[in-house]
Amino acid sequence: MKTGVNRGNGGVKLDSNSPFLSLPPVQILPWQREMKEAVRDPRVLCRLLELPAEVERAAVRAARLFPLFAPRAFIARMERGNPHDPLLRQVLPLDAEFESPEGFSDDPVGDLAAAKAPALLHKYRGRALLVTTGACAVHCRYCFRRHFPYEQTPPSLDVWNDALEIVAADPTIHEVILSGGDPLTIVDPLLAELARRVAAIPHVMRLRVHTRLPIMIPERINDDLLGWLRGTRLVPIVVIHANHPAELQGSATDAIERLVDAGVPVLNQSVLLRGVNDNLDTLAALSERIVELRAMPYYLHQLDQVRGAAHFEVPVARGLELIAAMQARLPGYAVPRYVREETGAAHKISLI
Repeated sequence: MKTGVNRGNGGVKLDSNSPFLSLPPVQILPWQREMKEAVRDPRVLCRLLELPAEVERAAVRAARLFPLFAPRAFIARMERGNPHDPLLRQVLPLDAEFESPEGFSDDPVGDLAAAKAPALLHKYRGRALLVTTGACAVHCRYCFRRHFPYEQTPPSLDVWNDALEIVAADPTIHEVILSGGDPLTIVDPLLAELARRVAAIPHVMRLRVHTRLPIMIPERINDDLLGWLRGTRLVPIVVIHANHPAELQGSATDAIERLVDAGVPVLNQSVLLRGVNDNLDTLAALSERIVELRAMPYYLHQLDQVRGAAHFEVPVARGLELIAAMQARLPGYAVPRYVREETGAAHKISLI
């Protein structure tokens, strides 16, 4: 993404109870336009990519379980006519989602048990996670929160304030994580106010943002975002989510470099996914690309066993083989930690 002129928000009034601004058409920001024009109809996706009719029919069926949402710029990176394209597999609804093997559930990582207030999850000492919104820039078919009751935590300052009161009362919490959904689907004035309120809690030192927007809709990394991200005393950290090196092309690389150039540490976490990245060449190329962008590989997650995603699961034994092969090929800093999240555990469980 080229830097260019910052259009701002046009002085439009902010409704603090809504994550989006009502903007006249001429004032819609580029990233908001990308969200608005994203593909939601599986038939449109399949026809854009010239996929077989049987793939389209299956996608229509499975999208009733979990809706499709894919930005057109991301779709443009996919190979036409190839239902096995690794980027497409991440968003294409499949009949396999109707399968429900033993061990797969709606809440595979114990989010509901960790809720201390609406929108606030507190699993690990020193960190608390704010579920800011249910909106995302893409619906990943393996999403561990695909069944999360987002309707119970509408994004608003009132909901967040209740959560932040709990954070303020616990001096052991030194980091607040903004997650969702994707927090960067919320407009900058509201996020700036949230960041100010987090920074007003003396014992919180860091603000971490988990997002796929730099990859899915790179235009989101604009001057306003960098302004509030760097505009408080808090140390900002951005964790992106790329699973395949083909995701890190074009304007996505510019977005990541803008964050790095602004002094924001950028980490990448991936999920080990069958048919997407379960081979050495892909994982090694992904790590090398991340390092080239001056970001750091962080986690390689074993798939969370969420209902509807069993077809993505890779055996842990295979994951261990891949990590060992990466260690033999790459410098240590380029090898992510291979981890799994377990309900009730005090931290991520290292698998190696």
